[in-house]
Amino acid sequence: MLIDPNQTDNCCAPVRGDESGSNVPPGATCCSGNTGTGPVENELVRLDGGEFRMGTDDRRFPADGEGPIREVTVDEFGVAAQLVTNEEFDGFVSATGHVTDAERFEWSFVFKDFVTSEVERRVTQVVQGSEWWWRVDGAYWRMPEGPGSNVDDRADHPVTHVSWQDALAYCEWAGTRLPTEAEWEYAARGGLDQARFVWGDELEPEGVHMCNIWQGEFPKANTLGDGWHGTSPVGSFAANGFGLYDVAGNVWEWCADWFSASFHRNARRVTRENPKGPRNGSAKVIRGGSYLCHDSYCNRYRVGARTANTPDSSTGNLGFRIVAA
Repeated sequence: MLIDPNQTDNCCAPVRGDESGSNVPPGATCCSGNTGTGPVENELVRLDGGEFRMGTDDRRFPADGEGPIREVTVDEFGVAAQLVTNEEFDGFVSATGHVTDAERFEWSFVFKDFVTSEVERRVTQVVQGSEWWWRVDGAYWRMPEGPGSNVDDRADHPVTHVSWQDALAYCEWAGTRLPTEAEWEYAARGGLDQARFVWGDELEPEGVHMCNIWQGEFPKANTLGDGWHGTSPVGSFAANGFGLYDVAGNVWEWCADWFSASFHRNARRVTRENPKGPRNGSAKVIRGGSYLCHDSYCNRYRVGARTANTPDSSTGNLGFRIVAA
């Protein structure tokens, strides 16, 4: 069994154990349209920055440290309107030869619904308490469901099975960086003050699905009411007020900050000007929720919600977007 007792909620994004590996599974060709030059400045949405009310007083997950609501200021920055896609990540790998953590460990976490019967016969470990997460040997970003799978028809889907360390390497190549948690929330709110979701307070206004999350009874049955079981192409749902897509649902997004449930509560230690979280820790902040989120167990697609994962962990519902000064 693979589980970290300090993880706030393994159903969101399970934590990699202490296992390691040295061999790299063979690659596959896909998504050859990117030239490897990295994203350019005009692909980023420029945000003026300013003061906003960060956090929420929703007490459903007290261990996450979502509150208290506090006034925070961020400087002007640019943020990608969309998540980094398989095609873009392929350009990075082609240009640099980067080997992801999932490849180094030789396995990653895959949601049970996406594992073929052939691969299932070789699954030996699941996450205790979140048995829908299976360790799949050979799973990585090019083969997101393990051997026999590929992303040939998912060039415009967000890349998954990337660790925080992988995302950081991509940013260094692209001349960008990961957002701080404060920048991420400022951007995700899209100018709305303390709305529950990035589009407002109602989950499905006038019956319209606004993001890619679980529909039905988790984890037994997904009705596909929003049209998707796993990841969806970036930009499949309406943008928020700043023109950003998928800041709720689809895949979790890595942030730069180390995670703490209490650090931001100490007003004497913490700056409210461009906060960057604690100086060290064991896990990095992730935000936004994913296609597996459901109100019955994890409604962290709320804009003020947060959780974390270790920097070397990778899952089938965890990706990232980039920012720049």
